[in-house]
Amino acid sequence: MASSLIKRYSIALQRYKWFGLGGFVGILGAATVAAVAVVVFKPPAPPDEYVSEGILVQNAPLVSLTNTGLRLQQEGQGIITEDFLLADVLLEQVVQLLAQQGITVSPGDLRRITEVEIKANEDNQLQRVLIKLTWDDGEEAELILSTMFEGMIELSRITNKARLTALIEALDERIPAVESELREAESALETYDRTELPAVQAALDGSLLEGITSSQSQRRQNQVTLAGIEAQMRSLQNRLGMTPEQAYASSALSADPIIAQLRTQIYQAETQLAALAQDLRPAHPTMVDLQYSLDSYEQLLRERAREVLDGADLDTVRQRSSLDPARAQLANQLVALSTQRDTLIQQQQLLAQSDAQMRQQYASVPNIELERQRLAQQVAFKQSLFEQLQARRLDAEAADAETVSSLTVANPPATQRVESAAAAATNPLVILVGGAGLGLVVGAALIFLLDMVDSTIRTYEDLEKLFKGQDVPILGIVPSLLMPAANLPPLIKDMDSPYGDLYERLRSNLYLSGIELNEGKAPRTVLITSTGPQEGKTITAFNLGIAAARAGKRTLVIEADLRSPSQAAQLGVTVDEQAALEPLRYYGGYLSEPVKMVPGVENLFVAPSVGPQRNAAMVIDSSEMDRFIADAQVRFDFVILDAPHLSGSNDAMLWEPRTDGLVLVTRPNHTEKPILIAAMEQLEEAEEIQLLGAVINDTDGGMTATIAAGPTAEDAPPIDNGVAPPNAAPKKVPAMTPIDF
Repeated sequence: MASSLIKRYSIALQRYKWFGLGGFVGILGAATVAAVAVVVFKPPAPPDEYVSEGILVQNAPLVSLTNTGLRLQQEGQGIITEDFLLADVLLEQVVQLLAQQGITVSPGDLRRITEVEIKANEDNQLQRVLIKLTWDDGEEAELILSTMFEGMIELSRITNKARLTALIEALDERIPAVESELREAESALETYDRTELPAVQAALDGSLLEGITSSQSQRRQNQVTLAGIEAQMRSLQNRLGMTPEQAYASSALSADPIIAQLRTQIYQAETQLAALAQDLRPAHPTMVDLQYSLDSYEQLLRERAREVLDGADLDTVRQRSSLDPARAQLANQLVALSTQRDTLIQQQQLLAQSDAQMRQQYASVPNIELERQRLAQQVAFKQSLFEQLQARRLDAEAADAETVSSLTVANPPATQRVESAAAAATNPLVILVGGAGLGLVVGAALIFLLDMVDSTIRTYEDLEKLFKGQDVPILGIVPSLLMPAANLPPLIKDMDSPYGDLYERLRSNLYLSGIELNEGKAPRTVLITSTGPQEGKTITAFNLGIAAARAGKRTLVIEADLRSPSQAAQLGVTVDEQAALEPLRYYGGYLSEPVKMVPGVENLFVAPSVGPQRNAAMVIDSSEMDRFIADAQVRFDFVILDAPHLSGSNDAMLWEPRTDGLVLVTRPNHTEKPILIAAMEQLEEAEEIQLLGAVINDTDGGMTATIAAGPTAEDAPPIDNGVAPPNAAPKKVPAMTPIDF
């Protein structure tokens, strides 16, 4: 990075050296005039100045019995800054003391004439403070600085004292709140212990587990008893044919004496009715009386059964009330077993509830312990904080006696006479040296500024970086071509040319880039263009064609720049002068063969340009040109189109759809950065345009030489193909000269 900047600045120095020299000479001339004026006019000497200086260092007590005192001392050293030492309150007090001694000075002047230099170690601990004061009287300067030293020391002591007082007040405000929080935490722990500690104690001494075990044992015993009772009940139910409820009703009815008497009377009445029914009619008074008596007995039986069992049918009452003593005893046993079973079931339910409660209580014991630990930790934390605050409060009270200033005088003020800056400014030698130094700075800055304003890319490293930033493949980096003689074109027609390998590498890189970008399809028709003139696209197209021809490819180079004269003469090809008058007939093959063989290079052919043409776009879009390009793509293995540069016209964009992609040629000291970036952005936005890569020419940045060529039209515009005009006069150059692209 540094070498690239140095190279760029050296190029800028060569280009703008006269501007830099002008700036240097201008500043040096002004300094010379000022020095001469000082010598001639001899201004009066300025008054003498005196500098009084002294040193303050940190002041630490020999023995510190309190942590607060030591910490305040360290913090007091940390706030020692220039603003602190020259505080307004300090300067005002110093000014008042000096006024009492007959010295008049304002706080602003006192701050202006005082210079403070603070030196600290790596831990930002104060080591020393050097203070200088400039005054026009030596004794007064020493007195002023001594007074300031006393004020600085006293200000530091007062500041430390104020910090200690603020600390004590803050502790006094904090301690009651912390004590209240401690009492609340202790109360919460005490309340929790009263409510939850019995459960924890029961779990710890085993009584809770014993209760759970006893409950489980009782439930198992009850289950066994229930099983026996249910077996007895099933046996009695089978023998009686009654449920426990029916057995209870039958037993109650059979045991009631009134029901037994009514049953007897009903039985007697029914017996008499049955006996008399054979001799008497139902309407007979005797039969009527007996029937009336029977109905009365049945009515009384139902009412009595209702009193005993809360209502029952007559048939059911008479049937249930007919138990004999043995069956009545069995019914009573069934009722007793049912009652015992219900009692055990209720007991099982109560035992299950009690067991669940004890299990839940036992399961919650860890949570209870954790909650108690949390409350105990809060109490411990509050207690620790309260004790720390109390300790700091006592420590702060004890530190009051140790609070001193953080500064002390190491070297008392000492005064010496010095030469004033105004006197040095009137020294002619100083003026000349300062002017020379300032002139160098101005000249260098002027050159740098002009280089920054210049939009031309000066080094190939900048071009390479720009292409990499835009993800454009760099197909080749070509140095300045040095030819054996100045009148030879920069072509590699000679088999022993040292630059043949460069263009062969360029051809292979173009082939590989085309395969990668075109999904495995090798490029057969390539368009060569640039962003501006004199960037070497024509020489690149010719030498690329020579390299392809020597690789065994039938190669055709088409001069597609119809706005400039043909450069085919550099290849030794004669241009048909009649073609410029009838370009469509020329490309249609009606005048002469547009494709000509290049002498001295096997497999290389060239189609010379018919330029300059005023309506080049019409020729490019013509059907004759379409047929010519299509025929060339069939006849040749590799077709190269040398198109106009992008900043001059849109002809290159008209040619591009007929090709497999384009190659962008650039050259340091010629390529404009804004134009190049705009061109690459335009090519990137156009999805149908395929940018195969870029070529960087003339990377050595050598000077250009001219190329001799045949005659052209007198009023032809400047050739826009990257080489010098063909009718330019040859320059006298050394035998080995870099060639202009």
